[in-house]
Amino acid sequence: MTDTWNVDLHSHTLWSKDCLTEFNTILRLCDQRGIDRIAITDHNTAEGALALQKLAPGRVIVGEEIMTTQGEILAYFVRESVPAGLTPEETIRRLREQGAVISVSHPFDRLRKGAWREEDLLKIVDKIDAIEIYNARCIVNSDNDKAIAFAKKHSLIGTVGSDAHTRPEYGRSMVKMRPFTDDPEDFLDALQEASYIMRLSPIYVHLGSKAAKWSKKLGLKPRLWAGG
Repeated sequence: MTDTWNVDLHSHTLWSKDCLTEFNTILRLCDQRGIDRIAITDHNTAEGALALQKLAPGRVIVGEEIMTTQGEILAYFVRESVPAGLTPEETIRRLREQGAVISVSHPFDRLRKGAWREEDLLKIVDKIDAIEIYNARCIVNSDNDKAIAFAKKHSLIGTVGSDAHTRPEYGRSMVKMRPFTDDPEDFLDALQEASYIMRLSPIYVHLGSKAAKWSKKLGLKPRLWAGG
C-alpha cells in the first residue's frame, strides 16, 4: 500500500456540456499519469460520475460542480444530482442531506462565470468544509493566490484540481494525500495534512472546452479534443 495517493479533485467528462472526454480515456490517463483517485465533478449533474464509479469504484470519487445564484460549489461523495440555479444556502442544505463534502470552485477567478464575490463567499464560509485554493485552469495565477490567502485567513481546508476538460489536463494539478476510505470524514481528515502539485494548464486548453461546447450544439465531434 502506498504512503500517499495522487488525487485530482476537479475534473469533467462528456457529461459536461463543454467536455468530450470519454470514460475509458479518463481511466487510461489515470493509469498513465499515476492518478490514484479522481473526483468527477461534471457541471450540474452527478450522473456521469455515478456511471463512471460503477466502472472503476476504487478510483472514482462521485462529485458535482453546481452553479448557484452566486457562484459555483464543488461537492464530493455526492449520491444524487443537485440542480443548478438554487441559492448557495439551499444547495448546501441539499448536499448536507447526502453527507457530501463541500468546497467552492475557483472562487476568485476574474475570468470565470462561476467565481464568487468575496462578500457572498463570506456568507457561507461557516457552512462549507473547504475551498479550492488552486485551479489549473486559472489564467491569472494571482487569483489562485487570493484563494490560498482566503483559506488561511478563515482556517479552511484547501482542495486542488486540474478542472480537466481535455486530455492534456487530467492530473495537471493534484493533492497528495494519505490513502482514505469512502467515508467523507476520513477524506477530510486526510486532506488536512495533504501536500499539493500545483501546475497551470496551457491557455490553449480553453479552446478545447469551447470547441466541445460548440460541437455539441452543432452535433459534431472534433477528434482533437474527444477521447476515445
